[in-house]
Amino acid sequence: MHHVFIWFTNATSKLPNIFGFLAAIGLLLGLSACSATPVHEAATLPGLPVNQLPIRFLLTFDDGPVATKENSPTQSILDDLANNPLQPGIKAIFFLQTRAGDAGGAALGSEFMQREYSAGHVLGFHTATSGHDNHRYLSPEVFTQSLNDGIADIRAVTGSAPSLVRPPFWSYDQRTVAEYQRHGLHMVLTDLSANDGKIWGVNFSLRRRSSMLRQLAEVREQIALGALPAVDGSIPVIVTFHDINRYTARHMQEYLQILADSARELNMPTAAKPFYDDRAALERAAIARSVSDASQKVRLPGLWSWIWN
Repeated sequence: MHHVFIWFTNATSKLPNIFGFLAAIGLLLGLSACSATPVHEAATLPGLPVNQLPIRFLLTFDDGPVATKENSPTQSILDDLANNPLQPGIKAIFFLQTRAGDAGGAALGSEFMQREYSAGHVLGFHTATSGHDNHRYLSPEVFTQSLNDGIADIRAVTGSAPSLVRPPFWSYDQRTVAEYQRHGLHMVLTDLSANDGKIWGVNFSLRRRSSMLRQLAEVREQIALGALPAVDGSIPVIVTFHDINRYTARHMQEYLQILADSARELNMPTAAKPFYDDRAALERAAIARSVSDASQKVRLPGLWSWIWN
């Protein structure tokens, strides 16, 4: 029996009160969907071209690092990416909260940022305020200052400014995207997302396998329509986790296997190395998949598309 952990972040206080109601719905859906079957069956999906380029999973992690020394989920995930039976030496993008007190704002959090970079991963920007603040709700002055602060924090670790940003709560508009671009940041969203965030009050997934399969089936449809770009001979498929989550940390190697199994079940060819293992290639792929037009129609994880659109 899986243990259920209920968490509500201070960040949700900055969102409409309806989110309290949605958190309860999210919990019920997470519990009731454990026996759900995938929406798509491979036989009903549009056929892929015979010479279809392979996909390559681009792993990303939000909200970290976790500034704890004992049983650190961030360190556990770093260890599993480096050493796992599927593909040792996987590199990922970590979208950081550089000044949150329980993340990069703590001395240990800053040390973890250095560990991530030293291990060959890409450091991206998420927040540089004391909390998980929605960029759209910050005043122009505070928002610009937070970008300057976050860029400076990451530059202090890597020696160069970050090129990637992921907006908190997947929330953005023309103003925030324009400001990202003015600061040299490319906005990266996602194709697949694990049900491991804290916003809905649930940090686990009883249907992680069927959920990943369903989401990848939707990506397969996009590929069949020629909607996703190829980079360096493969099509990057962005996957989102949270390295603040101990559930994810405990199941990281299982998640890697689920991704590989899902591609095989959907008859989607993968690259010889199904995950990125080079920082430059990883960053290049992420930039190619970035969104530069705030009016572009995109599919956000879970209920976020319905909320913001």
